[in-house]
Amino acid sequence: MQSKNIPRHAGMTLFVVVAMSFLATLDSSIVNIALPVMADSLHVTLSSIEWVVASYVMIICATLLFLGRLGDITGKTNVFRFGTILFLTGTLFCGFCRSFVLLVFCRFIQGLGAAAYMANNQGIITQLYPGKGRGKALGILAAAVALGTMSGAPVGGLIVSFMKWNYIFFVNVPIGAVVFLLGLKYLPAESLRKDSPKQHIDTAGFIFQFLGTILLFAVLIEALQTGFGSLLIIFTLCISFVLLILFILYELHCKEALLDLSLFSNRLYSVSLICAFISYICIAAYTIILPFYFEDTLRLSPSVSGLLMMTAPLFIACLSPVCGALSDKTGSELLTVAGLLVMAAAFFSMSLFSTGTSFVNCAAVLILMAAGQALFQPTNNSLIMSACPKTKLGIGGSVNSFVRNLGQYTGIVLSTTFLYAFMSRKAGYRVVDYIKGRDDVFVYGMGRVCLILMIFCIFGAVITVFRAVRIRAGKLNQ
Repeated sequence: MQSKNIPRHAGMTLFVVVAMSFLATLDSSIVNIALPVMADSLHVTLSSIEWVVASYVMIICATLLFLGRLGDITGKTNVFRFGTILFLTGTLFCGFCRSFVLLVFCRFIQGLGAAAYMANNQGIITQLYPGKGRGKALGILAAAVALGTMSGAPVGGLIVSFMKWNYIFFVNVPIGAVVFLLGLKYLPAESLRKDSPKQHIDTAGFIFQFLGTILLFAVLIEALQTGFGSLLIIFTLCISFVLLILFILYELHCKEALLDLSLFSNRLYSVSLICAFISYICIAAYTIILPFYFEDTLRLSPSVSGLLMMTAPLFIACLSPVCGALSDKTGSELLTVAGLLVMAAAFFSMSLFSTGTSFVNCAAVLILMAAGQALFQPTNNSLIMSACPKTKLGIGGSVNSFVRNLGQYTGIVLSTTFLYAFMSRKAGYRVVDYIKGRDDVFVYGMGRVCLILMIFCIFGAVITVFRAVRIRAGKLNQ
């Protein structure tokens, strides 16, 4: 029976929000499996082609907070719809690109559209379900985001196996168009009261945050090719840090701040975000490295590589409901620790991969990784949202989305930086690409990166244990 507080078509509205959020996260990783093919087609190096992934995540991180605030002022549905149009336009243009520079530019457009509805999806759901049903709806959204993030590589691999790489973008257009038309009918109409206090965008804060984020992310990607010894790299890095520090200082004294820093006074919320950040670093790292291992080292076709990468999201979809029910009985803290430790075991197993590792062994390790993520992600997301005050669920969700995208970008940068450093040590000279005929060099670098990711997961497990102990002691409530 429909609750009197929930709109009649709430289910369809939820479907629209979840579907577009799924497409947005799918497109953050769908190009990963196609990167080797795209690099050959566009005649660029492995380190350069990463701009196709990085540009999308970069613009999302740079504009997410601003677009969330814009939704509060002009209406979340309005910004969501505008973002859908922009996303579909950018996606279509990406499919027609034959130039590397133009493709990166179109990915910026696509990412800006994705940021518009990533910033407002949780706010729309919160308004849609004011009481009963909100937790379940936010859980469905969290599951769609996780599956979208994990499904990109395998879906992209299947597409590239039978069609040109451009079709990884084309397939999203008709799906997105249908969802947009449904959104015109089912997204809630918003009317801003004329007697409401006039609100303003924190323009200065946005400029500091936007420029600082763009410069920081751009210089980190550029440093992968030139190294950190360049004076220009060091100078730009310093400028980005100064801008981001100015942003934080400005937000502390701004009445209508872009970022509500009071959220971080809740230590449960802050620690849970740190754990989420670590997990997304690890997810992004292995999803961008493994396709090169499968296709270039093991000589697997993109379709077979895609099937291998599909293993994790399929098992996550199967295990997540079970893990969610289990958390109700045992508590979230225990499962988050177990999840991170299982992920650490999976990364240790990946570090043992060689030039002759079998398909079955690769699949088994990916299943182990899926089990760890299924244990960790839903329970940690629940802790994050439960730590938010009821009046700040919207901004709390936006910050969670920001951390997710920041973690993915950091994972790309850190994993490739370490990968090239270890490959260079093995080869005896500076390496910024896969060395044909020297599979051992890539395997050496990948193995060391996996050990670092294992340490990250163990660190996350340690602070999660600390968080659980403090909760039990009643000292982490505020």
